[in-house]
Amino acid sequence: MVSGTDTEPRADRRTWIGLGVLAAGLSMIVIDGTIVGVALPVIITDLDLDLTDAQWVNSVYSVVFAALLLTAGRLGDRLGRRAMFIAGVLVFMLGSLLAALAGSATALIAARVVQGVGGAFVLPTTLSSVNATFRGRDRVVAFAVWGAVISGMAAVGPLLGGWLTTSFTWPWIFVVNLPIGALVLVGAVLTVRETRATITVPGLDVDGLLLSVIGFGGVIFALIEGQSLGWWKPIAEFSVFGFTWPADAPVSVVPVAAAIGVVALVLFVLWERHRAVGSHRSAILDLSLFTVPTFSWGNVTALAVAIGEFGLLLVLPLFLVNALGLSTMGAGVVLAAMALGAFASGAAARHLAAAIGPTRVVILGLALEAVGVAVVAVVVSSTVSPWLLAVLLAVYGAGLGLASAQLTGTVLADIPREKSGEGSATQSTVRQLGSALGSAILGAVLSVSLAHTLTDRLEPVTAVPEPVQEQLVTATRDSAGGTIAGLREQGDTGRLGPAGPEVTTALAEGFGDATRISLFAASGFLALGLVSATALHVRTRRERDAAPAGGA
Repeated sequence: MVSGTDTEPRADRRTWIGLGVLAAGLSMIVIDGTIVGVALPVIITDLDLDLTDAQWVNSVYSVVFAALLLTAGRLGDRLGRRAMFIAGVLVFMLGSLLAALAGSATALIAARVVQGVGGAFVLPTTLSSVNATFRGRDRVVAFAVWGAVISGMAAVGPLLGGWLTTSFTWPWIFVVNLPIGALVLVGAVLTVRETRATITVPGLDVDGLLLSVIGFGGVIFALIEGQSLGWWKPIAEFSVFGFTWPADAPVSVVPVAAAIGVVALVLFVLWERHRAVGSHRSAILDLSLFTVPTFSWGNVTALAVAIGEFGLLLVLPLFLVNALGLSTMGAGVVLAAMALGAFASGAAARHLAAAIGPTRVVILGLALEAVGVAVVAVVVSSTVSPWLLAVLLAVYGAGLGLASAQLTGTVLADIPREKSGEGSATQSTVRQLGSALGSAILGAVLSVSLAHTLTDRLEPVTAVPEPVQEQLVTATRDSAGGTIAGLREQGDTGRLGPAGPEVTTALAEGFGDATRISLFAASGFLALGLVSATALHVRTRRERDAAPAGGA
């Protein structure tokens, strides 16, 4: 094993510079998945968004990302990974420009869709290029760099978003992508070598693409819109493209959309099996990859972890700015503690993996993540010290750096080179699906929890009549806590008079209670990822122990 690794050809200087360019493009895509969260409170106020709009702004990028990644990976394999990388960067820059110019919720959500299309072509082509270009020990280092970028840049996003929003305005979180994207394009042309896979099966799986879009879209729609449209009985009218689902319908559009999504995903799996086995034509999802145990368990782990991680990045900024009263920059600084922990541990992850093994590093990282978030949930309140939160988030970030740096290489370790594009795209799809589900699920948990916790905290405020209390609960929930910031500024001179400060405190405490519930849910998903990673480790160890007996 060692001798085979040592005899692999080493990468030259241009290849390493090309890795830097790919990492820069990847950083731009990853940061955009997390940079929006810390700016959301300001965007909500500026564009008059409600919590549902905010969830879509946060989630639609990942939904489109997840739906297109498999197809993007296959196109990269067929047409050339560098070409698809360049095309993706160009589309992403266009989406960033549209987002910066957006003046309404609809315009911003549409721009995020365009960004998602671009990102879907960038991410899988970076990983498959690394997988196809590097060999031996160089490949281990390159995978570690890729994993460190994923974890570190995701954590940097909130700090960068806080600084840009505070120092300039929120559109700058998108404008910043334009000069970076231009430099990445030049670097890609000069240093990244073109690679492609030899694909002998004919056809392009358009039907599979449509089924995956309908499936992912239907499930995410139901999770996000359930609170505003009704989980079963309709509580509001829904209109799209001239079609209206009335508020007096016997059942809400939400369960219908969820059912359509689930059926479409089942048909998608059956169709992909038929394409690959029955008709021997190109399929965007190679189900045979899931016969590789490390790939299957690794993806289960990645899904659960992404739900917890990205749900956290939706909920925490809203709490820090609205309930705790921090500035956008202050919230970014607190969340930046994750980046410090991630970079510190990510740098050490490779050496630790050499000592105890990659899967043990993943387990250690996920244990730190789950415990870190659980402790944050325990201490969260409207009066908690931001510095205490920062310290605890640094622990979480350390776990994030360890887990992410080694999980990617572990998932793809046993995937053949000729299937690297499909493998990397599938793994990236799982992660992006997890991030979309994280925003949707944790957003729904926050919304449902707010309805109860805000009511409970306001009930003792006898100076405010019950109808007014109900209005305050609705306004606070719909604005994702923005109402609290407005009342805080008014003090006792607003429409609530002397009761204003007491109401503000009650709402902030209620928002803290709902945040605690949401964080416990996030910790639960991270714990599921830990269980899956443990199963991955056990399976990997069994295969390793059995290898000599099998003549490997």
